[in-house]
Amino acid sequence: MKYAKPPLTLEQQADQLLGRGMVGDRDLMIVRLRSVSYYRLSGYWFPFRNTDHSFRSGTSFDAVWNRYVFDRRLRLLVMDAIERIEVAVRSQLAHHHSLHYGPFAYATDPGTLPKLTIKEHQDFLSHIEEETNRSRESFARHFQKKYGDCHRRLPIWMASEVTAFGSVLTFFRGAHRKEKRLVADMFGLPDAVFGSWLLTLHTIRNVCAHHGRLWNRELGVKPMIPLADDYPGWHDPVVVRNNRVFCVLTICCWCLRRIAPQSEWSERLRGLLARSANIPLPDMGFPANWEQCPIWGAAVPSTEPKRGRS
Repeated sequence: MKYAKPPLTLEQQADQLLGRGMVGDRDLMIVRLRSVSYYRLSGYWFPFRNTDHSFRSGTSFDAVWNRYVFDRRLRLLVMDAIERIEVAVRSQLAHHHSLHYGPFAYATDPGTLPKLTIKEHQDFLSHIEEETNRSRESFARHFQKKYGDCHRRLPIWMASEVTAFGSVLTFFRGAHRKEKRLVADMFGLPDAVFGSWLLTLHTIRNVCAHHGRLWNRELGVKPMIPLADDYPGWHDPVVVRNNRVFCVLTICCWCLRRIAPQSEWSERLRGLLARSANIPLPDMGFPANWEQCPIWGAAVPSTEPKRGRS
């Protein structure tokens, strides 16, 4: 089928929304459509649409805009949490791998990453080399200048600092079980569960980095939920389901309570929700009694004094 929809001016876009029953100030709609495209906003007004593309009675452009603004703020919060988790994982992986095998074994001995095929290992090294060459970090340039005559690649603790999350994920997936367990232990989880969490967080990070819609997204890559016998807080009195954003937020809360117990991330999320009373939380997978979930309760005790807002 040939695509025949013509481009519309901003004025025509606003008139089309008004003609379909959306309520709002036309001039303000034009101003906002100038900075955020009609197509991007369409994901936020889709729940208000009837089958004939008209809008339900009383649908306001302000309500749609508020959902868009909420989603942008939510993405920033989620990105903040994922960054902290990713940094902790890459640090721990590099630490344990280097202690067991030395600084360069990840490149010289494929047996230290036994879960990767030969091709996967070669691709892994190629990605690290590309990321190293793109890096503007002074430590990478310094190492190559001083030691490049003997070492083609960076020590693993340096390489891990210039790699993308995808390479970190490959590193974890390819590692020996003992390294996986040591990293997962930091988060109080079995390594298989934590590995599935990393895959989900990597996917969500890409959504956030490309400014995708997050708030009512159904998860395509679903994380494992820890077993009820060992992790009752994931099941009672609140069941955390693995198909919506509430699960991702709960994962972030769980992880940050263990690696950054001084963080006020969960309080910042609660503040965002309190300021966004018109956002339908069930669309994000929030159960009605979500605040009774013990994961969202008291923080894991810290061995360090709290140093203010983080």
